[in-house]
Amino acid sequence: MKATPHTSTAGAQDATSSRFYVAAWRWHFYTGLFVVPFFAVLAVTGLALLWIAWLDGRDGERIPVIPQERALPVSQQAEAALSAVPDGQLVQYVAPRSADLAAIFRVDQGEDAIMVVVDPFTAQVLESFPRRSGWYDFADAIHSDLMLGVAGDRMLEIAASLGMVLIATGLYMWWPRNGGWRAVLFPSLVRGRSGWKALHASVGLWLSLVLVFFLLSGLAWTGVWGGKMVQAWSQFPVEKWDSVPLSDQTHASLNHERQEVPWALALTPLPASGSLAGHAVLEPGTPLDLDAMDNLARRVGFDGRYQLNLPQGATGVWTFSRDSMSMDSTDPTIDRTMHVDRYTGRILADVRYEDYSLAGQAMAVGIALHMGTLGLWSVLANTVFCLSVLFLCISSVVLWWKRRPARQFRLVAPPLPRDLPLWKGAVLTGLLVSMAFPLAGLTLLAVMTLDLLILSRVPALRRVLS
Repeated sequence: MKATPHTSTAGAQDATSSRFYVAAWRWHFYTGLFVVPFFAVLAVTGLALLWIAWLDGRDGERIPVIPQERALPVSQQAEAALSAVPDGQLVQYVAPRSADLAAIFRVDQGEDAIMVVVDPFTAQVLESFPRRSGWYDFADAIHSDLMLGVAGDRMLEIAASLGMVLIATGLYMWWPRNGGWRAVLFPSLVRGRSGWKALHASVGLWLSLVLVFFLLSGLAWTGVWGGKMVQAWSQFPVEKWDSVPLSDQTHASLNHERQEVPWALALTPLPASGSLAGHAVLEPGTPLDLDAMDNLARRVGFDGRYQLNLPQGATGVWTFSRDSMSMDSTDPTIDRTMHVDRYTGRILADVRYEDYSLAGQAMAVGIALHMGTLGLWSVLANTVFCLSVLFLCISSVVLWWKRRPARQFRLVAPPLPRDLPLWKGAVLTGLLVSMAFPLAGLTLLAVMTLDLLILSRVPALRRVLS
């Protein structure tokens, strides 16, 4: 029976769609092969970071004390902290979040930074430990760069960038055809590979937008996409500080191994002490010591927990900061950084959330959501997200295991479709991905080159990888 033009066209469209599906499946498979181990590590360490910070704190700031009528002056607490570290230099004071929690002082002893936990009411030293030596920092080191430095950072950036390819191909594969949304969003629980497949697709579809957000906000911390692109777009314009002398140090110099200064300020130069710039807020003759600075911070609105960095060097400034990224508050829209001249006590700069650029504001909110620092609800929401990512990783391995031939070590990758139409569109998409995420583009190019020049030409490799 001779095919009519209509049936012939429909058949061609079905064949094209089928080849696209297999191509998407192939990219989804190979991208997942690289991405899944990293996503599993990030999900596990992310869970650890969430709950350690919520239950125990990062630097001892959740150690309880018995509230009394009045706290001792900060200078007296600082003396107790210094007495616990011979030949120490006071660098930072972290005010308690509430009256029943301890105060934290950072005291440097040579090149070592020591965190000293002090009871604000008795000036008793409760605990001291090297900075960045706790379980939080161990998990953070893995989550940030796999404890491999720059190499680990680049590996995670590639994984996060390729995660976008994973999401796009997964959505194409599982996007409901012919209006079958209910079956995808609310799958029937059946046994065997079909059940795992339905759950994997459903969780992936539900999670896709949230996963894109987490990947983008995570990429903002990486060295290439974050450091060279995003951070540059979100910087606070130093021109807003009219007639204020600037230091040759940037705000990033206030970071202590981990990112603590808001992204919007990291590359912005610090103001410098030693002029008559700024505006006076203290009474003439007020001693410019730790107690005066703490009183000033409270007077201008730094309630609860805030951080006070002491001046370092001849042109150093007193710096008050409250930042949700550092868990000083649960609201990124009240982030604030203030600098005070160490000689005159005049306020040189007062930067608030509303002073950030739109990109800087988006970064402030995005990082708080990513870290789960917006309160218990965000800790619980991020916990559900991490567990869902872990399920996707585990179910992908289960699906591969159930699909592979028994007692054979083969990846069982979807076959490369022949005569794939619209290849120019695929090339254009690859170029767009490369421009948006440079390391992903370089990785895709390297894989395609390897496949074309080596893997497809070696029969033994072709059998294993097919």
